[in-house]
Amino acid sequence: MLAVFLPVHEAPRADGEQWSTIKMAVMMQAFYWDAPKLEKKEGEWWNFVAEKVEDLGKTGFNALWLPPVSKASDHTSMGYDPYDYFDLGDFDQKGGTKTFYGNRAELEALIAKAHKNGIGLYADMVINHNSGADEEEVNPLDGEKRWTKFNPKSGKFPRDWNCFHPSRYEQVMIEGENFAGFPHLCHRNPVVYTAMFEYARFLIEELGFDGFRFDFVKGFGAWMIGLLSKYRYVKDGKDFMPYVVGEMWSGTEDIDKWLERVNRITDNQIAAFDFPLRYKLKDVCDKPSYDLRNLTDGGAVVMKRPMHAATFVDNHDMGDNAIINDKMMAYSFIMVHEGYPSIFWYDYYNNGLARPLTPNGIDALVNAHHKYAGGDSQILHADPDLYIMQRVGFKDDSVDQPGLIYVLNNLGDKWSGTSVKTKWANQKFAPIAWDGHDTAHPDERTTDADGNSEFPAPPRGFAIYAPV
Repeated sequence: MLAVFLPVHEAPRADGEQWSTIKMAVMMQAFYWDAPKLEKKEGEWWNFVAEKVEDLGKTGFNALWLPPVSKASDHTSMGYDPYDYFDLGDFDQKGGTKTFYGNRAELEALIAKAHKNGIGLYADMVINHNSGADEEEVNPLDGEKRWTKFNPKSGKFPRDWNCFHPSRYEQVMIEGENFAGFPHLCHRNPVVYTAMFEYARFLIEELGFDGFRFDFVKGFGAWMIGLLSKYRYVKDGKDFMPYVVGEMWSGTEDIDKWLERVNRITDNQIAAFDFPLRYKLKDVCDKPSYDLRNLTDGGAVVMKRPMHAATFVDNHDMGDNAIINDKMMAYSFIMVHEGYPSIFWYDYYNNGLARPLTPNGIDALVNAHHKYAGGDSQILHADPDLYIMQRVGFKDDSVDQPGLIYVLNNLGDKWSGTSVKTKWANQKFAPIAWDGHDTAHPDERTTDADGNSEFPAPPRGFAIYAPV
C-alpha cells in the first residue's frame, strides 16, 4: 500500500465558504520562465491569465500558482529578486511602472475572476534574498561593503545593512543561504519580521490570495514559514488558513527533515514539492529502459507523506533538465496517485498537452483525478516494464470517487498488461484516459468472481480504467 487517501486544503469559494477538505484538488503553475516576453504579454500577464480562468475552472483546476507579484530589481524581471514588496506595478521605479506581469488593479481583477470561477490563487513568496538596492553600505560587523540600502517608493519596508546577514540580530548565515550574491534578509530583526508578516497579511487579507508557495526555503529558517502559516488570517470576516507549500529542492531525507521542522511549529499542513518523485518520472519518460519498480521503493515524498506532497512534472526552473519524451506518462502518474498535483502552464498550453475533448491529454487526467482517484493506492503489479495500481475509492456525504485501475507500460513496441486481482468482483471497467505510441481505443474489461482481469496499456504509455 502506498498511502492513505489525501485530504487537501482547497481555496475558498467566492462566497467565502471552505470547500470540502477531502476533495482532491489540482493546481496549475500559471507561468513559465520569461513567459510575458515570449508570449508578447509584457506588463499584461495578469490580463492574459484572466482570459483563461473560465475555461480552467470548467476543466477542473482548483488553484493557480502565480509568479512573484512585487517590483523586482528591474521591471522586466521574473520577480525572484525582490526590491519593493509593496509595489505591485503602480510606482515608477526600476525602469518602469508596471511589473513584468501588470499592476495591482489587474492582479485584483484576475483574483476576483478566478474566485468567481471556483479557482484559488497561491502567491510566490521570495522572502530571503533581495536585489536592486539603491546604495552600498559598509557592514560594521565584518567591514564588508554590500548593496543593502533600500528606499522603495511605496514607502514600506525601507531597509539597511542591519536588515540583512550578518546583522546585530543574527550574524551566522545558515547553510545554503547564499544565492546569486544577493543580500539575505535577517528575519530575526523585528523590522524584517514585522514586514514579512505585513506582506503575508496584505496578500491574503487585502488582495485575496488563498495560499503561499515559498521560494528557496533552504535559504532561511523553517520557523519563519511556520509562523507565517500559523498567523490567524481573516477573510470575509472569518478565520482563514492558507495552503502553504515550500520549494525544498533536495532529496527525500532533507525534505522529510524540513517538513518535520516546519510542521512542528504550526497546526497547518505545510507541504513540499516532491522533487525526488519528479526526477524518477523524468527517468521514466527519458530513459526507455528505466525499471518501473523504482517507483515503488518509497523514495518520494508522496510515498511517505502523501498529505504533505505537492507533485509536479516540470516547472519554471528546470531549463535544460526538462522532460523531453513521453511526458504524458509522468502526468498520468501524478494525476492518479495521492498528492496535490501541479500542471505546468507551458506543458498545458505551449506543448499542447491539454488536448481538450479527447481521452489522451491533461484534461482527461483532471477529470479522472476528480471523479475517480479516491481512497488508498495499492500496487497490484510491478516489474521493469509494467506497473499496475488501483485506487480503492472513497465515499462520504460530499464525495463519491469510486476508484480506478492505472496501468503504466514501459515497452516501446507493443501493448502490455497482465492479469491482476482487484478489489472488485464481477465488475465492468471502461477506459477513461489513455495515451502512448499507439492511441488505439482500449477495450472494456470485466473482472471475474475473484476480482481478476487483465488490464493493458499502449506502448510507452498509460491507460486508466474506471468501474462502470
